[in-house]
Amino acid sequence: MELRQLKYFMEVAQREHMTEAAENLHVAQSAVSRQIYNLESELGVDLFVRQGRRVRLTPIGRMFLESSTQAMKMLENAKREVKEHLDPERGTIRITYPISVAAYTLPTVISSFREKYPDARFQLKQNIYYDVIEEVVNGEYNMGLLAPVPKNNKKVEGYTLFTENVIALLPKNHYLADKGTLQLTQLKEESFILLPEGMYFREMVIEACLKQGFHPEVAFEGDDVDALKGLVSAGLGIALIPEITLVDTTPRFTVKKPITDPDVTRSVGVIVPKERQLLPTECLFFDFLKEFFSRMEEY
Repeated sequence: MELRQLKYFMEVAQREHMTEAAENLHVAQSAVSRQIYNLESELGVDLFVRQGRRVRLTPIGRMFLESSTQAMKMLENAKREVKEHLDPERGTIRITYPISVAAYTLPTVISSFREKYPDARFQLKQNIYYDVIEEVVNGEYNMGLLAPVPKNNKKVEGYTLFTENVIALLPKNHYLADKGTLQLTQLKEESFILLPEGMYFREMVIEACLKQGFHPEVAFEGDDVDALKGLVSAGLGIALIPEITLVDTTPRFTVKKPITDPDVTRSVGVIVPKERQLLPTECLFFDFLKEFFSRMEEY
């Protein structure tokens, strides 16, 4: 079995079309067909069902694709590891993260890291909370920045970097705008602006309200935290948002209020796989993360 055969197989599996796969690989279609035939002959099974010009994976083909994908990831990681052992300060750090930590937390720490290691590179992917965990588990990424940090997960190790408050953002003319702090129950009759269903921060807000005996009335949804701010600024409702997203400025026509009864907080941290080691450059960044936020807590 040759590495070239696996690459051809995976390309055909992705495109489900021999000609398109060949064009993308910049080789003749006959070369792709021959390598797939040789691979199937060596394995003694049909990996594809032919349907005219198109193909689709057989059940065994799907199993083989999954294993091939993992094998290719291991090979790519092995090549990266060799390069990074030679010069870890020039390696690549791949991080997946949800939108709620994208606005401030991640850019701030990356900027500081690049001051110390200017030749390090980053590959970043934004995703929803549960997909971040899945991508670290399946090897797509080795690091995920998350809030809150998952507990008791058998596949990933979570490290809390800091804990932040969740605060209320109100329109400036809101009748509670002159209050110093708020009780969460004071908001039970309000129109809430939340992130879409499936986003963990939305579930967290709803759970906090349910613990105080009410279900928030959802008036609007915003795709990200900036959208929530804009809707509050327009006077369309109130929102609970992470305090760190307001560290630089409060949106026009809004006021932010601490919630003290009860305190609503979330942990922010990083997850790494339990069954795989971080690559050298990733280790540098992981240690930097812990040191960076440890220093922040001292101030």
